[in-house]
Amino acid sequence: MKRKNGLIKLLALVAVLVLSIGSLTSCLLWLPSGDDADYMTEDEVRALISGSMGGDVTIDEVNEYDITINNQGQSNLAAATKGVLSAVSVRCSFKVKVGYTDKTVTETSSGAGVIYKLDKTKGDAYVITNYHVVYSANATQNKISNDIKLYLYGMEGHDYSDNPDKYAIPATFVGGSLTEDLAVLKVTGSRTLAESNATAVTFADSNDVSILDTAIAIGNPAAGGISATVGCVNVDGEYVNITGADERTPVELCLLRIDTAVNSGNSGGGLFNDKGELIGIVNAKIVSSDIDNIAYAIRSNAVRAVVENILHYCDGKSAENPYKYAIGIKMQVTGQSTVFDESDGRVHRREVVAVSDVTSGTVAAELFRKGDVINSITINGRTYTINRMFQVIDAMYNVYEGSTLSVSVTRDGETVTVEVPVSQMTLNKVS
Repeated sequence: MKRKNGLIKLLALVAVLVLSIGSLTSCLLWLPSGDDADYMTEDEVRALISGSMGGDVTIDEVNEYDITINNQGQSNLAAATKGVLSAVSVRCSFKVKVGYTDKTVTETSSGAGVIYKLDKTKGDAYVITNYHVVYSANATQNKISNDIKLYLYGMEGHDYSDNPDKYAIPATFVGGSLTEDLAVLKVTGSRTLAESNATAVTFADSNDVSILDTAIAIGNPAAGGISATVGCVNVDGEYVNITGADERTPVELCLLRIDTAVNSGNSGGGLFNDKGELIGIVNAKIVSSDIDNIAYAIRSNAVRAVVENILHYCDGKSAENPYKYAIGIKMQVTGQSTVFDESDGRVHRREVVAVSDVTSGTVAAELFRKGDVINSITINGRTYTINRMFQVIDAMYNVYEGSTLSVSVTRDGETVTVEVPVSQMTLNKVS
């Protein structure tokens, strides 16, 4: 689909052949691997991260490597080091037809992911990646791969030609969404994971992201193993039209725009700030001879909301899709401004989000009026302040059957709290 002068293109999966790439010297950190790997001690991890930067690094629980970066100086090395401990490369296999014949071959594609939850004692984990990493429109039967392997940083197997899958971690598909381009994978009882230096990713609040914030992409470009590139956030929330993993469904997402270098294989990998905290999941870029370094990532708040929803509805169940609450209103932005935050020295965009229409025959038609300005949404006692329209959409993934939901609106100059009923009938499956 055309946008500006370029094609908004989902990062293509690297299929069949692993590309040979030259020696990479910048932003490439390697951890020990192998049967006799000397896994890092707390002091070694601290020394690697702080290095010559003079920064203050706090590590809680050595076995989990819960790393907090407190330095205010050069922190990209520390952030990348923290990020790679939660990174995985992803390899999927599919059966595809050969031309117009009935013969099939195995197609292998690659991407990346981040560890969302981790139980080192059991060797269990949940991993986040893009839906288009584990889905193939060309597959003859299972469009979602049933042969998914994960590899930790430094253990991708390129140096073990006799047994390239020596450290492969089998994973299964829990659930996902084509229209949100997110999928959750599950690892159970992996000795490799249990004995590794891996840690779960730390989330940042993507609502706090601002222009020129550090954006470190950690992925698996050209299926060559996990590596990192550094750039900046250019736009903190931009609506982008792309084509879904099935190569036909139009999808609109509100994404972070970045100038960080990303390529095929970065799909599903984490985008990190200068503290090594996740601000997004890389999923798309503009491919055009007229445009350089415009790529996109799904905002971390949207990622967390969708992923938790997938786990709620899909983990251990027959469902494979998330469910979003249909509040029954249409929205529009009626005002825009910027706010300078003296506490962090950043400028943040603000929007006035108002109800533009209500769906007739729904509960919303009785509760909301055109022109209502949405101030905040409270779900199960937690209040989400609404400063941007996409925050309303994110919040609807946090509404489950049995949830309590109220919306604070400004109506005719007065603040009104609207109590909104929630039932299974108001929850819609998201493809």
